[in-house]
Amino acid sequence: MAEISAQMIKELRTRTNAGVMGCKEALKEASGDMEQAVDFLRKKGLAMALKRSGRQTSEGLIYSYIHTGGKMGALVEVNCETDFVARTDEFKAFVKNLAMHIAATRPLGIRKEDIPEEVLRREEEIYRAQATETGKPEKILNKIVQGKMEKFYKESCLLDQQYIRDPEITIQDLIHDIVTKTGENISVRRFVRYQLGGE
Repeated sequence: MAEISAQMIKELRTRTNAGVMGCKEALKEASGDMEQAVDFLRKKGLAMALKRSGRQTSEGLIYSYIHTGGKMGALVEVNCETDFVARTDEFKAFVKNLAMHIAATRPLGIRKEDIPEEVLRREEEIYRAQATETGKPEKILNKIVQGKMEKFYKESCLLDQQYIRDPEITIQDLIHDIVTKTGENISVRRFVRYQLGGE
């Protein structure tokens, strides 16, 4: 059987919008053949995950996770379309793992738009001051700052963060996988993270 590379998975995801796990499974089933993998995903309906994103999500779960010792925790609300899916073990496990991830990684918001403007300005000022110290031309400085801001987003936005239990995928990838498995639109509505003594 052909070895399944990250590049193959990326290409299949670009073509189908399916989740990482679904693409891995499809490529394995198709012995690495890209066209067969696309057909496999279409037959199973996995490529439709993004098309579900417009559907209303009024059901779901609120889950609280308190880390051992009670020093930090998180409260998260994840929505889905039906109570049936909300009660499945798979959905419950997903929400629990998400709450644990939030407690461990301290995201500042779900997506870029959620991060306060003053936080972004402060970060950009710090990065620009650091870059200026290098003495490089303005054009290069802008690229350095832009690169650091992109890294900041990946570390601070929940959907862009690497999943702590599998750093090869992001939280957005994880959501795509659960959407694929449940056949429903799923969205992270809100979260709060607590740490003893405050932050």
